[in-house]
Amino acid sequence: KIRADVDVDKVTLKQVESNIGRCPDEATAAKMIRLIERMRKAGDSVGGIVQGVARGVPAGWGMPVFDRLEADLGKAMLSLPASKGFDVGSGFDSILLTGREHNDAFRNVRGKVRTLSNRSGGIQGGISNGETIYFRVAFKPVATVMHEQDTVDADLKNTKLKGRGRHDPCVLPRAVPMVEAMTALVLLDHALRHKAQCG
Repeated sequence: KIRADVDVDKVTLKQVESNIGRCPDEATAAKMIRLIERMRKAGDSVGGIVQGVARGVPAGWGMPVFDRLEADLGKAMLSLPASKGFDVGSGFDSILLTGREHNDAFRNVRGKVRTLSNRSGGIQGGISNGETIYFRVAFKPVATVMHEQDTVDADLKNTKLKGRGRHDPCVLPRAVPMVEAMTALVLLDHALRHKAQCG
């Protein structure tokens, strides 16, 4: 298990694009690249998680019920090939906290309303709160591997299937720009809605 240690408020696009694995943590990127190469040589594949970050989104984008910002981000991310999971902020890890621990307290910081923490990932009640939006998208291992696997043919007979040709051993490096693009589309849609409703 390889996990990057990245501060979502400080990571830069330059760091993300600094290596072929598109991981902003250099030491972790090297481990990821070695693992992906091992999978390629073994004719197998591996999955992983892409973390999306959007800074500078103003408070007020989204809706409280049907067009929730995190729901639209989730729909967009889960529409990507090989995606299997999505969470915002502390996401599934939030079950380990109490309500008091998880709540993001609001404070006046130099004339601006800010939260003292960001466990909500910049979205509360379906609406952006002005903090950094961050989320994770889980991608499964590529299904096409260079080993025989059981399957059934068109005549419903048990048979074997083996991948051929060139297939990526991991989609994560290619998924990063897709996550970026889908994030931009969702945020632009919400920006236009907000402008139409609020001027």
